[in-house]
Amino acid sequence: MTSQTISPATDATVANVQTVLNDHPFSGFQWVIFALCFFIVLLDGFDTSAIGYIAPSLITEWGVAKPDLAPVLSAALFGLAGGAMGSGPLADRFGRKAVLVGSVLVFAIACLASGYSHDIQTLTALRFVTGLGLGAAMPNAVTLMSEYCPDSRRAMLTNAMFCGFPLGAAFGGFLAAWMIPHFGWRSVLHLGGLAPLVLAVLLLLLLPESVRYMVAKGYAADRIRKPLARIAGHAVQNVQRFVMTENKAAVEGKSGMGVVLSSQYRVGSVMLWIAYFMGLVIFYALMNWMPVLFKEGGLDPKTATLVAALFPLGGVGAVFFGWLMDRFNANRIIAIGYALTAVSIWWIGQEAGSLGWLVVSVFVAGTIMNTAQSSMPALAAAFYPTSGRATGVAWMLGIGRFGGIAGSFLVAELTARQLGFSQIFSVVAIPGLIATAALVIKQLASPRAAD
Repeated sequence: MTSQTISPATDATVANVQTVLNDHPFSGFQWVIFALCFFIVLLDGFDTSAIGYIAPSLITEWGVAKPDLAPVLSAALFGLAGGAMGSGPLADRFGRKAVLVGSVLVFAIACLASGYSHDIQTLTALRFVTGLGLGAAMPNAVTLMSEYCPDSRRAMLTNAMFCGFPLGAAFGGFLAAWMIPHFGWRSVLHLGGLAPLVLAVLLLLLLPESVRYMVAKGYAADRIRKPLARIAGHAVQNVQRFVMTENKAAVEGKSGMGVVLSSQYRVGSVMLWIAYFMGLVIFYALMNWMPVLFKEGGLDPKTATLVAALFPLGGVGAVFFGWLMDRFNANRIIAIGYALTAVSIWWIGQEAGSLGWLVVSVFVAGTIMNTAQSSMPALAAAFYPTSGRATGVAWMLGIGRFGGIAGSFLVAELTARQLGFSQIFSVVAIPGLIATAALVIKQLASPRAAD
């Protein structure tokens, strides 16, 4: 059954779910949903970046060469891509909650097992499985959160939730800098597995299904009323039928993937994929290799890890971008962010000889880059109708993960070719310009999509 598109109802027994969300204050129940989704994304950031922080320890303990680290650094990213691209259609068909709970359990168990690896091949295989779970969790957390937001605050709240990813990555760096000397590198992976096991239980008990999804699939009114009553109270007590309107063009009779690749959305979809891909080339190239590059640049291992951890910390700026996106043209705002990203990444490469300026440049670059990248899921969620939203967000995130793979291998290749510190950062800055161009093209192809 496809989403219903109707005129606002005047019958008191009929309610538009989005109108209910728009007309009532953001409730404690919605903050619970926000917190659960935030922690899913935070643990995604922690687990995804953990391998970069433990990479120097792997070189020391297992005696592997730097280029040989590329498979283990990118294994989770292959899993992330597969998990995301497979989970979106599943969530559009079977619901957001079931996919979320299952995916969190998968990455919890696999990450915990990774801490018991005794060779790089085993660790690589387990990181792939971890990535499958992580990849399935992220897009569905974004989708479910966006579908419980009022229109006027959707981008800001979704971006705030997605800030969990860079914060988790940064927290992982600070924690790893303390844990590895005291408990060894395996302790980082053990923590990354135990925390999501606890979260999975909370999700099962507290997380509701998306009300927009339930309306689109024709669920019984009593089931839709239950979560809405925790937001609107008695206002929905007598409602016998729930409907919704779409502010995006619906594609009748199409599956989630059919919507994403339909004539209305095809160009915009490809441009979203390119922009997110290029952003993750930058993110994973730097997250996985900065501790190693800084160590080679003369910093001691602990200082190198702490300075690198400043890069994802700046992602909290996405809340400000979300506020702007709710008021102005979101495509243009994020495109400017990517253009500034290119300049700031280049700047890092110019500060190898000064620890003070290196710290400043890493933090500034991280703030700009992560702000732009963390805003992309909200842009994608707003671009698609309900019938294709989970698939659209998931495929952007999934295809984008191949950018993370490319970024990991890119720096491995640049180091193998003996490029210097500043040259490596100059090359890594180029994808920021490509992402800018992709969003400009998306705006030209769909001028009303982000107004």
